[in-house]
Amino acid sequence: MNKEAGKEAFARALQGRAFEYAVIPAGDIVFSPELLKACESNVCGNYGKSWSCPPAIQPLEKQKENITAFSFALVFTTKFDLEDSFDYEGMVEAKKRHSRLTSEMHERFGKTNPVYGAGACAICTPCAYPQPCNFPEKTYLPVEAAGINVTELSRAAGIRYNNGPNTVTYFSIILFNQ
Repeated sequence: MNKEAGKEAFARALQGRAFEYAVIPAGDIVFSPELLKACESNVCGNYGKSWSCPPAIQPLEKQKENITAFSFALVFTTKFDLEDSFDYEGMVEAKKRHSRLTSEMHERFGKTNPVYGAGACAICTPCAYPQPCNFPEKTYLPVEAAGINVTELSRAAGIRYNNGPNTVTYFSIILFNQ
């Protein structure tokens, strides 16, 4: 699939559901080892508890190699309005909705195009880790656990990282070749 055909196919699938999207060269993705330090310090509570998070996933250099082996990345976001900046329930609901869209994109394109989403896989609560994954064909890795710097990703894609007060924006990517 070439860049324009890929963008068109993904755009049709995202129509009316993504807030913003753009196609960038996969080589423009910026990786930050500092993100994995946040993972290791268990900031989100999923370190060593999820098949989609460290230490269960490949190390940063292998992640980077896998990602940059692709020609392009479709970056897409969803934006949700919150009652206020402390609306935790709204953030959780927004992440669930973003994850549903990412899962649909993974189901549709993920067999040939790796998909990365926002946060740890939430198919099983709790995750089966360290027992075998119950749904390896449905899971995808978090953007952050791959060491991808989302702020730099937004800049490379020309997509807003911050959409104003009382909003939350989530990012996902789909990799593809020409």
